[in-house]
Parts: sequence; structure tokens; C-alpha cells
Amino acid sequence: MPITLDDLARTLSAAAVHTGACVVSGAATLDAAGPGDVTLVDSSDKLPLLAKSRAGAVIVPQGTGPLDRPSIEVRDVHAAFATTILHFRPARVAVRSGVSPQAAVDPTARIAAGADVHAFATVGPEAEIAAGCTIHSGARIGAGCRIGAGSEIFPNAVLYDGTRVGERCIVHAGAVLGAYGFGYKSGPAGHVLSAQLGWVELGDDVEIGANTTIDRGTYGPTSIGSGTKIDNLVMIAHNCRIGRHAMICSQVGVAGSTTTGDFVVMAGQVGVRDHVHIGDRAILGARSGVSSDIPPGITVLGEPAIELRDRKLQLATISKLPEMRKTIKDLAARLTTLEGGRDAETTRAA
Repeated sequence: MPITLDDLARTLSAAAVHTGACVVSGAATLDAAGPGDVTLVDSSDKLPLLAKSRAGAVIVPQGTGPLDRPSIEVRDVHAAFATTILHFRPARVAVRSGVSPQAAVDPTARIAAGADVHAFATVGPEAEIAAGCTIHSGARIGAGCRIGAGSEIFPNAVLYDGTRVGERCIVHAGAVLGAYGFGYKSGPAGHVLSAQLGWVELGDDVEIGANTTIDRGTYGPTSIGSGTKIDNLVMIAHNCRIGRHAMICSQVGVAGSTTTGDFVVMAGQVGVRDHVHIGDRAILGARSGVSSDIPPGITVLGEPAIELRDRKLQLATISKLPEMRKTIKDLAARLTTLEGGRDAETTRAA
């Protein structure tokens, strides 16, 4: 639905609007926007990029002032742009449907009023699903699982027996919670699987990305603290204890019995060995290889992971190696020349 900038500004509680009679019919990013679209620039240093955009109008930070095209000034650009997109592309409103007759629900499962279980989902014996939950098609909820109020399990996610999910959690498609841990006792006859008697436990407001796997504990839980957000394609092994409000990015691998404090950040492709502890608010830079405990509050990078300032010094030194190699070769040549001259003088004196 087309809208004037004046009307859009009122919806956004804008601080200022310039050329408010302009009409826009869509919203798009700088590179994709056309003359009928409104776009966004979230900081003043990105304003030069606006010159290359075909957008008809722009949402900018408060205090930016008039530009080369109609604009709206707001306090929070991204919140305002999200509201703008929802004006043009309203979110689909989920209609509560209860338990589908095409879902496979064990008679002993307990599903609260107000929970939805979609067609072709499976809910095992003695599972408990609280009010406001949504179990999408193809999801498999094992025996004895407990899912807290308001949580959502997307298609084809698998919760092995005994998995516990807190309130308002999101488990994305293809995630697997509670698979056997990778632990074996090796002997002459081969490898014997260790005990798999634990479970996976998520706190409240946890998000698990698509195709992420979290293995069950050996005897007790592998636990993920409340507020933690885990990206796609992450592997967390048995007996790990991840703290509250961690951010774990794509392709991270955490080996067994590792623990973390709160507000830890693990960037993409970090690898953490078993039985180490990551302190509160530590940041592990992308592709770090962690082989020992990390103290609280520091940033590490590299393999093996060391403090960021030390890694920067190493990288700066490495960048100078070609120049240093040339200098050493030149010095070696000069030394050879000097030694040759000294040998000649010694021969003459003899």
C-alpha cells in the first residue's frame, strides 16, 4: 500500500521529515531500491553510498538534515525500517489450530490448551508441551521431552528422549537435540559406546539454529543457559555447560565437557577442545583454536588462540618476513665479502 512520507513519519514517530509529500510504495536496501522505494542509511559515514542508490526516499539517523532526496530522521534506523517493511509486507498471522488429526501423538503425551501440533509432527510417550507452543510439521518430539510455554520447534527438528526446552525457545529446522555423545572405550575388540544416560537442557529464551546438533550428557545434562543464541551448523558435544546469553556463530565446534561463563562470544568456525573453561564475556575471534582455559573478559584469536594484541603483533611481524628475509640475505652477502677480504689479508701477511 503506497504511503506518503508524512504518514510514514507519523507511524515511525519520526524526529523530522523532509519533503513529506513524497509517496513511496515499497522498502528495499540501498543496492536494491528503486525510485518508488524508501531505503535506509544507518550512520553518517555511509551517506556517500546513498549517491549510488536509485531509492526515492531514505530513512536516516536523527540530526542528519536534508539530503539530495526526501528523507525521514529517526532515533533508531533499523527499528524504523523494520516497521516500514511490515507496512508493505505485513507478517502472516498464525492461526491457532490445536493438535492436527494428522499428527502422531502418543496417548500419554500431555499437550496444554493453546499449543499447536501440526500435521505429520510426532510427539512421543509422556512428552509435555506447554501452552503457546508450536510444533511444526515433521518435527519429532521424543518420549519424556518437556517443552516450556511459548516455544517453537520448526520442521524436521528432532528432540531425542528426555530433552528439556525452556520457555520462549526457538529450535530451527533440522536441529538435533540429544543425540548420543561421541564417546567410546577402545579395546582389542574395537570401540564400545560409552554410557548415554543424560539429556539436553535449554534455559529460557534460547535459540538453536538450523542443522545445529547438541549431544546428550553421559550421566546428566548438556546444558545451554537462558538467553543464549546459537547459529546454524554448530556442534556442541556431550556434558558441555554453556552459560547465559552466549552468542555462538556458525560452524563452531565445542568438544565434550567444556564450560563457559555468561555473555561469551564465539565467532564463526571457532574450535574448542574438551575440558576447558571460557570465562565470562570472553570473545573468541573467528577460526580461533582454543586448547586451554580462557580468562574472563579478554579477546583471543588464532590457532592456538592467544590474546588479540599479541596475535596482531605476530601478524604484523609475519607481514614483514619477506623484507626481513631480503635484509638477512644482503647482510649474509656482505659478511661473506668481508670475511673473504680478511682471509686475503691474512694470506698476504703470512
